[in-house]
Amino acid sequence: MEKRVEMLLRKQHYGIVGENGAVKLCAWLKKSLHDKDFCYKQKFYGIQSHRCLQMTPVANLCNHNCLFCWRAMDYSRSKVKRFDPPKLIIEGSIWEQRRLLTGFKGDPTANQEKVREAFEPKHAAISLLGEPTLYPYLKELVEGFHERGMTTFVVTNGTKPEVVRKIKPTQLYVTLPAPDEKIYVELTRPLIPNGWEKLNETLELMPKIRTRKVIRLTLVKKFNMVKPERYAEFLEIAEPHFVEAKAYMAVGFSVQRLGYDYMPTHEEILEFSRRIEENSDYKIIDEKKESRVVLLAKKDYKWRDLNRAQPF
Repeated sequence: MEKRVEMLLRKQHYGIVGENGAVKLCAWLKKSLHDKDFCYKQKFYGIQSHRCLQMTPVANLCNHNCLFCWRAMDYSRSKVKRFDPPKLIIEGSIWEQRRLLTGFKGDPTANQEKVREAFEPKHAAISLLGEPTLYPYLKELVEGFHERGMTTFVVTNGTKPEVVRKIKPTQLYVTLPAPDEKIYVELTRPLIPNGWEKLNETLELMPKIRTRKVIRLTLVKKFNMVKPERYAEFLEIAEPHFVEAKAYMAVGFSVQRLGYDYMPTHEEILEFSRRIEENSDYKIIDEKKESRVVLLAKKDYKWRDLNRAQPF
């Protein structure tokens, strides 16, 4: 990782792991430690917010320059000289998480039982920064977390179907940022020439993948909250178990690119979700207003008493 990138991330309270990895304490984790609230992933899928490890093996590498991304964009084309082995990433990420949590031990307002549990994370959210499918050992990284008894979510932009085909996280997220190629290019500003084609290839591949699958719609006001019938067509192709309609949030460096006027309200997200519902085989089954997110599932889906975090 280039020194300027590392300095920027450390300034933003990231923990650096190896050459290219990073960890950051999620705001919902901190709220959970104070018994104030929890992430929508806890409500939807049973993930305990205070035991979630938010990390990435490639903080400095992405093939998109999405307008809605919270990160700085000047290092998207960073040259990676060497990728860290999965074991180093796993152990280093847990170590950094514990280091970042240390201050909560002396916080009289924190739930100390939760703090103790947080030092033993049970879930790895492989997202945070960068595009994880650009990490060449992602399959082994996922398997390594599972060997430790942890569950995994992998969030991808879908531009590496050959990697998506190989991995089996507890839950696979594929971001569908647009209903057509024109909006896709305007919003994600891809650094590769065939991103839309690769995303479509991933969507066509999804029904064959034997793990729980989610299509993430990152919805940006004035940009991609159009053509719900086209989103519905993509859902028919991908056949995900769930669909998350999630509002763009003006945080980090995205404020400089878009700003608060592009943030949909929860009511707008709910209304757009209803339009997708009308055009598809998916129905609204849950929501979390504080996160401006709505969850849809297939209309014939049998809602399990999942410990929803458990693999299929």
